Amino acid sequence: MNEHVHLTAYFERIGFSGSIAPTLATLEALHALHPASIPFENLSPLIGLPVLLDQASLEQKLIHDKRGGYCYEHNMLFMRILRELDFPVTGYGARVLWGHPEGEERPVSHMVLGVDVGGATYLADVGFGSMTLTTPLRLRGGQEQETPFATYRLVGEAPSYRLEVRIGEEWKPVYAFDLIEKSEDDYAALNAATYPRFADMLVAARTEKDVRHTLRDLRLSHYGRDGGEPQRRILTSVAEIREALSETFGIALPPADLLDPALERVLASQQNQTVD
Repeated sequence: MNEHVHLTAYFERIGFSGSIAPTLATLEALHALHPASIPFENLSPLIGLPVLLDQASLEQKLIHDKRGGYCYEHNMLFMRILRELDFPVTGYGARVLWGHPEGEERPVSHMVLGVDVGGATYLADVGFGSMTLTTPLRLRGGQEQETPFATYRLVGEAPSYRLEVRIGEEWKPVYAFDLIEKSEDDYAALNAATYPRFADMLVAARTEKDVRHTLRDLRLSHYGRDGGEPQRRILTSVAEIREALSETFGIALPPADLLDPALERVLASQQNQTVD
């Protein structure tokens, strides 16, 4: 499917003004700026709105409306931007391991990108919430790779890899993927199966130059690049949640008559769990 891509609007949204040559430097710059400017968030599923992946809908929501989105929205937009810049890009499906017991069978519910630059392939992923990459990783097994907020490694060899992140002295699995190309129709089907799972939680993330902000239901966390203990607090009202979404994550909020009842639902659910 050919989708018209508006590069200028995207560049303005993320604050990019460098060379658009399909080089590693360009890929790295875009990969850093995207998650700093366009937040990860699930407000649409939370308030009962569909998640659409056509380019016009993505540009309207993530660029013009100053919203964010979840993995398929971010990486579908990023894939089309990179292809418009003449990067060879392949989309793959991933099985999320983060937060799940070791050995649990996981369905494909995430999207990652393989980007070819200068004879090498890089893993790009601007849409994985609290563990979103801030720079592309060389698609090579067994090599530790430093990024501004964490050290990652890819375990395995073509065609199957597992991404792991070092937390303290321990390596934690993030997701697994196979180098089997997915079509846009494939992603539409995966998206339709995945986004309803986000309807009963509140999540948001944004990674600036020196701090990563995350929100999971009522827990707001700020992680510095030094790897020290994060700053955390529990939000206690709809007003506090709205302020965090707007000020910390830079989200232009949906209308209050749609959003506030959903935030009330999250608030009540979490407070009931605390009481229990």
